[in-house]
Amino acid sequence: MRTIAITVDEETLALLDDLARASRRRRSRSALVRAAVRQFAERRHLEEIEARERDILRKHKKRLARQASALFASQARP
Repeated sequence: MRTIAITVDEETLALLDDLARASRRRRSRSALVRAAVRQFAERRHLEEIEARERDILRKHKKRLARQASALFASQARP
């Protein structure tokens, strides 16, 4: 692992220390920051995927609606 330096305000540092103390596995500040960065990156990645999927759905909205209507009509009981 590599060592880096970051600057945080006192409130954030206190929050980080509180989280470290409250952690079941007595995690270090560094471990908490690593976990937070990983979670942030994963969340951003998922948001990007969802945005692309929303764009696809929006682009094909009319066709999907027609297909859904046809499917419902074919499955409807007479």
